[in-house]
Amino acid sequence: MRLLSTIVLLLSLALPVSAQEADGTITTQDYHRQDADIAVRMREILHELGNYDDVTVQVNEGIVTLRGTTTSTAEINALEPLASRIEGVVAVKNQVTETADISQRLDPALERFRSRLDQFIVFLPLALIAALAFALVVFIGVSLARLRQPWERLAPNQFIADLYRQVLRIAFVVFGIVIALDILNATALLSTILGAAGIIGLALGFAVRDTVENFIASVMLSIRQPFRPNDTVEINGDQGKVIRLTSRATILLSFDGNHIRIPNATVFNSRIINYTQNAERRFKFSIMVDRDSDLQATRNLIAQTVQSLPFILTEPAAETWIEALHPSGVELIVTGWVDQNESSIVRAKGEAIRQVKLAIQAAGIVIPDATQAIQIIRDSPEPTPSESSHVEPVEAKSDAALTRIVEAERDQDSTEDLLRDDSLKE
Repeated sequence: MRLLSTIVLLLSLALPVSAQEADGTITTQDYHRQDADIAVRMREILHELGNYDDVTVQVNEGIVTLRGTTTSTAEINALEPLASRIEGVVAVKNQVTETADISQRLDPALERFRSRLDQFIVFLPLALIAALAFALVVFIGVSLARLRQPWERLAPNQFIADLYRQVLRIAFVVFGIVIALDILNATALLSTILGAAGIIGLALGFAVRDTVENFIASVMLSIRQPFRPNDTVEINGDQGKVIRLTSRATILLSFDGNHIRIPNATVFNSRIINYTQNAERRFKFSIMVDRDSDLQATRNLIAQTVQSLPFILTEPAAETWIEALHPSGVELIVTGWVDQNESSIVRAKGEAIRQVKLAIQAAGIVIPDATQAIQIIRDSPEPTPSESSHVEPVEAKSDAALTRIVEAERDQDSTEDLLRDDSLKE
């Protein structure tokens, strides 16, 4: 009876299993088979990678357990995501540790070194060809830049010619780099280099903004040539004779004999008065006469006096006009034109004032004096010396002396001068 009960119990336990198999559900054998497939797949992957010879794989109920040693922490950390990608893996237990064997840890580094050495040996002939191509292109550019023609013919001065040569050299260097990178199949690196160069150039541009501004102004001034050596100019309130134009500043010799160095950026943005552009130059002064004077006759007398001076030009003629009425008298403006290459403008003006004063006094016209003075009358007053009416010479002696000083300084140092006598003048 007891034996019969046991048989019935076993049959009742076997029936559900058979029903599950008939329904297509997963049995225990299927789980074991799946664990085995996962283990085989993981071992094949580790074998293909070649860095996990000492790593063992055990799978139970979809849980992958990894044990053993490897040569680096990075290889240990790569195991868990690698095992998680296999279908059916539920979890990963990574119990792999880093080996303490020095020889095993050095083997991957030695292998990488041998691999890179082999790559370098294969790459070396191509690199030599690229270097030769770069050197050839640069040599051609440098040879073209060394030619005197056509750069000096195209450029208005030596500074611009040197600038053309430098631009040509840089263009050929960039062209050589492009050819070399194209031979090495690394043209993508060129965009990175150009981007970095652009950022560096922008930063340097802000850092040396004044220097760059002066350089650009030097280029523009050397092309426009608003003045020549020995020209008398006024720049930003400073007057003097031009000594030279450099790549950084314009150097003047003041009428006191001092050097004035003006940055070219200031020169380019300032108002420039060139007194030497035209030989004819006008001087002007004012003189006061009594309000009761015959103004028409006085004007004619002054104009005739100035015009009769030997250094005054006939065309344009000397002029005199009434400027204003003052409590002390009438203000007259007197002008005259001289050839500044032959006469000193300041000495001509001074002699004209003196001759006008003598002519007015000789005609009995009163020059008012607003000052108050105490006059002591003596029994025998001293005779007042008469002033000579002889016209004094007004040659431009001081200007000639300054011209010689400028020429001497230009002869002493002629290494850098952007001014040329044969270039077009603005």
